[in-house]
Amino acid sequence: MAKPLKHIFVCTQSRGPGHPRGSCSQSGCGEVLDEFMFEFQKRNLGEKFRLTMTGCLGPCNGPHVLVYPEGVMYGPVLKEDVAAIVDEHLLGDVPVARLCVPPEIWG
Repeated sequence: MAKPLKHIFVCTQSRGPGHPRGSCSQSGCGEVLDEFMFEFQKRNLGEKFRLTMTGCLGPCNGPHVLVYPEGVMYGPVLKEDVAAIVDEHLLGDVPVARLCVPPEIWG
């Protein structure tokens, strides 16, 4: 297995109903993850990129997606946004500015 060009993390954190921080699972992260998996399979991206579901990435108004090595975080991400992330960021090397979280997220 070759080293991936980029690694995509999709938050799938689940917290119980009424939790003060909420969770990406309550915001549709399953659909976002499924759409990434669909795009990876359809375009045969698994040899160049790695896709991983993860726990909390920090902010809790997701779903959030984090792309390394650049450290670009997107959120909230909808299923309909996945193709733009794949086309523009993964394949085109240009982050999708309209989906990027504000810089202060990183504190």
